Amino acid sequence: METSAMASLSASNHVARVLSVANHAADVDAESRIATSWRRCLISHKLDPARQGPPQTLTEAEVRHVAEPLEQTIRLLTPELDDLARVLRDAGYCVNLADANATMLFSRLPGEADARMFMDWKIYTGSNFAETFEGTNGLGTALAERKPILVHRDEHFRAQWHMFSCAVAPLFDQAGRLAGAVNITSCREDLERAAHQLALAVTMEATRRMEGAIFRDHFRNAWIATVPGDGGSGLLAYDDDRRIVGACRSARALLGLTDGLIASGIDLSRYVKIDHSRHADEIVELRRADGRPLGQGHVAPPLRAKSSTLRRDASVDRFDALHRLAGNDPGLVKSMKRLRSIGDHNLPVLLHGETGVGKDVFARAIHAASNRARNNYVALNCAAMPESLIDAELFGYEAGAFTGARRDGSKGLIVQADGGTLFLDEIGDMPIALQTRLLRVLENREVWPLGALKPVPVDIRLISATHRDLGRMAEQGAFRADLYFRLRGMEVRLPALRERADRDDIIRQIAREEAPDCRLSPEAWSLLSAYPYPGNMRQLRHVLRLAGCTAEEGVITDADLDLPPFGGRAAETDLQAAERATIVQALRKHGGRVTEAARALKLSRATLYRKIKQLKIETAQ
Repeated sequence: METSAMASLSASNHVARVLSVANHAADVDAESRIATSWRRCLISHKLDPARQGPPQTLTEAEVRHVAEPLEQTIRLLTPELDDLARVLRDAGYCVNLADANATMLFSRLPGEADARMFMDWKIYTGSNFAETFEGTNGLGTALAERKPILVHRDEHFRAQWHMFSCAVAPLFDQAGRLAGAVNITSCREDLERAAHQLALAVTMEATRRMEGAIFRDHFRNAWIATVPGDGGSGLLAYDDDRRIVGACRSARALLGLTDGLIASGIDLSRYVKIDHSRHADEIVELRRADGRPLGQGHVAPPLRAKSSTLRRDASVDRFDALHRLAGNDPGLVKSMKRLRSIGDHNLPVLLHGETGVGKDVFARAIHAASNRARNNYVALNCAAMPESLIDAELFGYEAGAFTGARRDGSKGLIVQADGGTLFLDEIGDMPIALQTRLLRVLENREVWPLGALKPVPVDIRLISATHRDLGRMAEQGAFRADLYFRLRGMEVRLPALRERADRDDIIRQIAREEAPDCRLSPEAWSLLSAYPYPGNMRQLRHVLRLAGCTAEEGVITDADLDLPPFGGRAAETDLQAAERATIVQALRKHGGRVTEAARALKLSRATLYRKIKQLKIETAQ
């Protein structure tokens, strides 16, 4: 009874202290971040420091579901986590790896006596220590502030955690995004704050090595340079063409790199000068682009297979669909390389191309090449549905939200895509009112279903597509400018079939797929290779599918090809369209180099420049 009364008095004193600090009437003896967190817990999270009870804990099935996307990362980091646990075991620390939501997904407990305490208090795999629920604590507060922290005994917001001391370092992935945190906790009364500070330093160093392991594993097929800096060294990945493909959090801060710059395939020499041999693993001198020394750094070559036949692992295979779609068109190959570099980034992608070029196929390939591939891919064609239905289908609705609504409501496509990819085709046809709602979803990362009393948090990667000029529509007020810029994290132009440098290869491939038992007569081939295909890939497939059915004796002739005149336009317009397609195709084939394209077309450079201007061709195509 006496112990219970003392505990109650201690809790009351703690509550009074928290309220006093929150009202700025007193200070916490430790760093000011603790006081800031206490105020956040009282004012923003509406938490009670005297509340008793265990942390929220997931079932085994729920833990498996939450941990599944991080399985590879957990396996990769397990040796380092085990080493950390061995180093700290005698001091009674448990070691945990948590995800970005503060759910523990990996645990190593110390000796039996200490381990029993952690089990009794549910400090183990499956428990959640988010600051929004548990108040100030090492794990939740480190994740909330994205900084390492030590929370020692009565610095915890909830009085029931005052026997514990927690030291935590946040963990960032290869793109500098918050991936989780490494937590160490002790309940030893004989360890003072200074001892825990030392343990925090050990944890921070171990976490830095883990981040390096994540980065090197992700960019195993790239050159990796260690770049020295005042706040510690950073890691930079680049390809054989010396294009930057990745940078860790500290390298981004040191060199001023952003997702957009990295996605654009920026040249390494614009940020850092690195001189090294083509194969060596070596120490080199690094300089900034302006010549100022950065110091010594380490350069490691790609971890490629030594045999002539490279073994393909899953991290490479997931890009196969993108490579196949790019074919041998130089412009598309370049775009696909850029898409590959942002595969695991959350940048939105805007696909622009004529009807029938295969925007949905490209969107699915982008999804398959991302770290969201195991989650849902959800598609909606905004041009194929009236406004009222788009609203309900996209954003969802509660039961009874409107006449005719399903009895149990609908989650909506955005919520269905949570954790995965949402593809909005023909987004240029989305009504302005719905554009506003979509923008709110992208900005707040939450969706309000019709009739809902509270929003639903969502995590989606958005890919959108259009055949319209959204930039011009935004200038004219027909499309929200802020949404347009939000959509085009990376814009990819998908060329029309008539413009592709590998058009003949595509025709042969689709002929094999749609008419596998037939061959093309010379006349049929001439007609197929000369036709401009206003319907693009879709039209070509339909034409060859029909021809395969009607061909006699396995030979497709020109009579089997249902290729109507294009749209009833004037002959002059048709001629211009054919000429434009020929020039664009030559430019794409030669990487936009006008001199080489002119030579291939047997035109002078001046003549080609004049035609480019007349036909309004962008030389970057």
